[in-house]
Amino acid sequence: MRTLQAERQTLGELLPDFSAALGQATLRELEEENGHAIRLFKRTGGPRLLVPAAQGGLGASAAQSVRVQRAIGSIAPSLAIATTMHHFSVASLVETGAEDTGPLLKAVGTRNMLLASGFAEGVTGISVMKPALTATRSRDGYRLNGTKKPCSLARSMDMLTASVVLEEDGGPQVAVALVLASSDGLTVEPFWGAPVLRAAESDAVVLKDVEVAGEQLVRIGTPDEASVDRVQHAGFLWFELLMSASYLGIASGLVEGVLEKGRGEPTERVLLLARLEAAMAGLDSIARAIDAGTPAAELLTRALLIRYQAQEAIGTTVNAATALLGGMPFISGDPRVHLFAEATRCLAFHPPSLGRAAQPILDTLTGEPLRLV
Repeated sequence: MRTLQAERQTLGELLPDFSAALGQATLRELEEENGHAIRLFKRTGGPRLLVPAAQGGLGASAAQSVRVQRAIGSIAPSLAIATTMHHFSVASLVETGAEDTGPLLKAVGTRNMLLASGFAEGVTGISVMKPALTATRSRDGYRLNGTKKPCSLARSMDMLTASVVLEEDGGPQVAVALVLASSDGLTVEPFWGAPVLRAAESDAVVLKDVEVAGEQLVRIGTPDEASVDRVQHAGFLWFELLMSASYLGIASGLVEGVLEKGRGEPTERVLLLARLEAAMAGLDSIARAIDAGTPAAELLTRALLIRYQAQEAIGTTVNAATALLGGMPFISGDPRVHLFAEATRCLAFHPPSLGRAAQPILDTLTGEPLRLV
């Protein structure tokens, strides 16, 4: 099939060994909970994708990254979701511009380290910008406590990157904590109970009195400072972009099944493609603007609008594709139908939800800055 030719070509050019191995694995293998897909991704250089070339990475552009995530999603849904969190963490560290992050980025680029994300998340009634972890001073540095759930790559990560607020003498400071997965006091507990996307390892990472030294904290600035806003905006922008592309890829994998089997009328099949390609065009426009140097603050509102449009397009397309495939694949337990169709529903659960972002987006129409709460 040529429906994802550009996306799979980009994947093959940037990660040829991974692309080849991905094509040889079965869907069942890729969706196993034992980390087969994640180990494959790590072994073949996947973590290097967004690491700058100066640190030994591939230095992929935003436009290339969107294509890669869509290609992976069409074949290995759980892996696309899990790796989005790694790439989002890398992009956030790059955006800090701090010299402290250089050695870590080089380690990711040369040793294929996997980074899990403990940045702020959406929890009902709690700001999406509120850190999940607390930090208190200790004799040798800081002591971290808190739980991040769900946390993709929980069982395969080499390091957890997490946002924290430090109480300093001069006032609170926002920082990124770099916590080795082997740290005393860091444990992983079962959390993900859904039957889909289990290979993403989205369990609970619990930190209880985890000691970190000062050099493990990358200070960004004080709350509401421009530097903090810049990093948060950039982080959310990359998150929305890559996560939307991943789910678009999952929906594209289901539509490929419709095309392969020739289900429905030609007009129905074309409409499936049209919705997904229109959504991809929106994501691509944001990615190219990032590559052109447009500040994240200027792009985030537009990116959110495109994400919600993609969310609607994916839902409509998946419903139509499932109906065209018919009841027998569902009844017989066809993994593509069950996994791909159900997995796409999860895009609506990623922060910020439309309900929470709607008013802040509307406020930007009157000249207000975007404030996600």
